[in-house]
Amino acid sequence: MDNLLKFELFKLRKDRSFWTLVFGLIASAAFYPMLIFFNDGVFGAEPVSVSELYTFTALGGNNYIVRLVPCILAGFFISSEYSIGTMKSMCASGNSRFRIFSSKLIVFSIGAAIISLIFPIVMTGVSAILSGFNDMPDLGFIVRTIGLTALYAVSFASMMALAAIIFTDGGKTIGFLILFFILFDSILYMLGQQFSLFETIFNNSVFKLYLDITKLDLVSGELLKLILVPILTFLVFGLIGSFVFQRKEIK
Repeated sequence: MDNLLKFELFKLRKDRSFWTLVFGLIASAAFYPMLIFFNDGVFGAEPVSVSELYTFTALGGNNYIVRLVPCILAGFFISSEYSIGTMKSMCASGNSRFRIFSSKLIVFSIGAAIISLIFPIVMTGVSAILSGFNDMPDLGFIVRTIGLTALYAVSFASMMALAAIIFTDGGKTIGFLILFFILFDSILYMLGQQFSLFETIFNNSVFKLYLDITKLDLVSGELLKLILVPILTFLVFGLIGSFVFQRKEIK
């Protein structure tokens, strides 16, 4: 397992799609505050609250990044290995399929977590410098929201990894996942308006709870729920993915 993890980490470090996404997000996050602070090429004189930018713009805008950008990585990092023969070679190496899938899921989740943190961290840092650190958010709030963002990115990554091993094709995986993460929560919400069962499922799903991580005042029960649900989601989809992978024919 240790060697498999090292191998997957090596692949992630060398993965061009991963670094393209990383540098693209860094550039976007660094450039975005310029649109706020500069007006017609002139630096704005009005003070800008970094706390508000972090809560509403950085974290709010990160919603689609967390759920959509790693879909591209899933297609290239996992699904493409079927077409180039890497998956067949790994399964013939003597390692169990459970270990192979687990190592891929863990490393892919690390990549998804890194991607999920770039926009809020870089944008907040640039905004803080440009504003002279005006009205900075509370450190505890930053730590909590950053930690929860990474945790929910990992839970979404478990769903992406499952789709990646089912479709075995990068293009199909990316297309399906993007449509899924754009539409599924809306469909689940509409069903929840008609049926109480779906309402309960939606209110306790990672899709709904992810939107609650920016709440300033959380009681202990709410915070515990925000932590446990993504962990359970990761474990459930990880086990399903392992089950599917063990029974999948690899050509």
